[in-house]
Amino acid sequence: MKSGNMFKTLQKLGKSFMLPIAILPAAGLLLGIGGALSNANTVKAYPILDNAFLQAIFSVMSAAGNTIFANLALLLSIGLCIGLAKRDKGTAALAGIAGYLVMVSTMNALMTLRDPEGKIDTGVVGSLVIGAIAVWLHNRYHNIQLPPFLGFFGGSRFVPIAATLAGMLVGCMFFLIWPPIQSAMVSAGEAIAGWGAIGTFFYGFLMRLSGAVGLHHMIYPMFWYTPLGGTEVVAGHTIEGAQKIFFAQLADPGHVGLFTEGTRFFAGRFATMMFGLPGACLAMWHVLPKDRRAKYTGLFASVALTSFITGITEPIEFMFLFVAPWLYVIHAFLDGVSFFIADILNISIGNTFSGGVIDFLLFGVLQGESKTHWLYVIPVGLLWFGLYYVVFRFLITRFNVPTPGRFDDAEAPASSAQNDTTDASSNATSGVASGATDKNAQLKAESELIVKALGGPENLEDVDACITRLRVAVKDGSKVDKTELKRLGAADVFEVRGGVQAVYGAKAILYKNVINESLGIDD
Repeated sequence: MKSGNMFKTLQKLGKSFMLPIAILPAAGLLLGIGGALSNANTVKAYPILDNAFLQAIFSVMSAAGNTIFANLALLLSIGLCIGLAKRDKGTAALAGIAGYLVMVSTMNALMTLRDPEGKIDTGVVGSLVIGAIAVWLHNRYHNIQLPPFLGFFGGSRFVPIAATLAGMLVGCMFFLIWPPIQSAMVSAGEAIAGWGAIGTFFYGFLMRLSGAVGLHHMIYPMFWYTPLGGTEVVAGHTIEGAQKIFFAQLADPGHVGLFTEGTRFFAGRFATMMFGLPGACLAMWHVLPKDRRAKYTGLFASVALTSFITGITEPIEFMFLFVAPWLYVIHAFLDGVSFFIADILNISIGNTFSGGVIDFLLFGVLQGESKTHWLYVIPVGLLWFGLYYVVFRFLITRFNVPTPGRFDDAEAPASSAQNDTTDASSNATSGVASGATDKNAQLKAESELIVKALGGPENLEDVDACITRLRVAVKDGSKVDKTELKRLGAADVFEVRGGVQAVYGAKAILYKNVINESLGIDD
């Protein structure tokens, strides 16, 4: 496979993970609030909560959230099939479900014959293997023609059947090879743990560095959901993976003491996302000429609040990533140091999606200082705010980094990656969409201009989107007009091998849907 095609595949794989992972914030809210307010110690501390009706609600919330994490491997298999299927994604998802369930049942049936008390749990690894096989079968055989007497089972109906048979074979394979693999993975996790805080630093640094091209989703799932993130016995059950362990402990009313050390794969995020990057925003605002600051105050304030509240950092990072990649490397290094400090201070806060104040309150403050050491985040965060401010202000001025508004007085503020609309896109499409009577017509007009700026329909191989980015695989990158894409509202545009990513914020998914519909692509 050519390197460009490999890169496209990795991007689509990372995006596929985001589909089921996007469920986690809601599930985490349910589990965090329900688990915290139904905890016996919390009820004892706040007698007003000692109400049968309230406790029933909180128990249901906790159970609802917990079931998502308990079935995360299945959701990942479904997400992989949906993300990589070329068309008829619903059938691909059904094939992924059938293959996964049969695989698990086969493994457990064989293990019961060997050891009635034994159980094999491949977690995310098994789900990705069977998911990849199911989606391969789907893409290859969804239009298969069988002999007339088997015609009913042809076409898309053939795929779930084939995935079921594949699930049996994969289950047998894992029954034979997974026990030694699992043992090796546990040893690898122990080795990383043996590195102590240094290992935690490298985890944070490499994950942030890979985020520059949107490939961080290829790294953290292996720590969050597999033995690389630790193995722990919780309420009599062996749990593998840092996030799965944290939420199992959160759901266990009998848990005492600090949460598992697996939270070291989460706790370092809070200082950077809640404090560090907002400090960088203040620095970028302060280096502006005084007569331009008012013009850009809204921009920097909005992206700083986005990072602080939700932990979504792309709007800030895109302000300097493309004009000074070396500054992003320094940012990644500082983020690694943040993980290092959180580890040595035994800060034990988990999260679902990111490191904003929402997760900080739910999984830090509400769980209690004795379990999380959340108070340590405040002084570290204030230090990080100052450190980012000083480092960014010095480097931007010393090396004349062209952050937003520094050198072009006519430059319009780049759109926040969280804004649904932008002045730039409105201005660029005013002539085309002036006769539109609703938002859908304007969105369609904007999408047509975006397709044109991407080199036209004939230049597009695949159109996809993540939370904030329109991800497009193109045949000829030289035909892409970056200036026009920015004029159409992109906060920034950057090339990856074989494709283009344009930052349109929450409108990215809308553009993707409209473009695929207009091109007749089955999504």
